[in-house]
Amino acid sequence: MRSLVILISGRGSNMQALLEANLPVDKITVISNNPNASGLIIAQQHSVETAVIDHRSFPDRESFDAALAEKIDTCKPKLIALAGFMRILSDRFVQHYEGRLINVHPSLLPAFTGLNTHSRALQEGVKIHGCTVHFVTSQLDHGPIVFQAAIPILPDDTEKTLASRVLKQEHRIYPQAVRWFMLDQLKILNHCVEVRKASVNDIVLHSPGLQE
Repeated sequence: MRSLVILISGRGSNMQALLEANLPVDKITVISNNPNASGLIIAQQHSVETAVIDHRSFPDRESFDAALAEKIDTCKPKLIALAGFMRILSDRFVQHYEGRLINVHPSLLPAFTGLNTHSRALQEGVKIHGCTVHFVTSQLDHGPIVFQAAIPILPDDTEKTLASRVLKQEHRIYPQAVRWFMLDQLKILNHCVEVRKASVNDIVLHSPGLQE
């Protein structure tokens, strides 16, 4: 069964993009560490099963991760997708799901790992910015890259406008990456991801330019 688990902490706009993408999945479960996450309501409106594992109920990260993994494993997921999940996962958790845990990051990795990517891009004066879907590994934001989308940084861009334009690209590439995985089109070899049965036009979603 093609089961997808999506982890969220807040509204989960990337979660919503996945839910509305008509993905080749048999079941989707949304799990949040935050009982007040508005994304839970959005998921329920899409008739998707939801669950809450409140991290504040656990004494440490390891015990929370163990409870989260126990719940995830009951879903028997083919893939786990992080969608604004604001928790640093333990090495043990990441290794348990090696090769089937992915994330979307708001920069063109390996540039600007971590937080505040848009303000850092503006401060550094880079001309091209974007987002990356990658497999999650124990090294933060350094897992094998599945898909990237690039946009130009415009002269009048602010952190807010840049974040908005990058988010639009996240909503485009994340569902495509999940679709490829579910259809067994992704292969990791020497830290590089090969997309099988895909044309160049499918892989290169967006080239830098003024049009978006």
